[in-house]
Amino acid sequence: MTYIPYNKKLNEFSRKLRNNSTLSEVLLWDYLRAGKIKGFKFNRQKPLLNYIVDFYCKELMLVIEIDGDSHDNKYKLD
Repeated sequence: MTYIPYNKKLNEFSRKLRNNSTLSEVLLWDYLRAGKIKGFKFNRQKPLLNYIVDFYCKELMLVIEIDGDSHDNKYKLD
């Protein structure tokens, strides 16, 4: 099975994103973490390669990106 490499350099930034989630992300996360998608496990704000994806299921190799255009200007870290 192939996998997408985890990027440890983005840990701090992904933590900030988890702590400042959009309403859409919060609502979907409540659904996903309850295991309502056939029991599959999802991670939130997962650093993969040079990206931080909103949700990731390793078993399905599935990335879910919610309201991606809102990320363009929302997260400008100093």
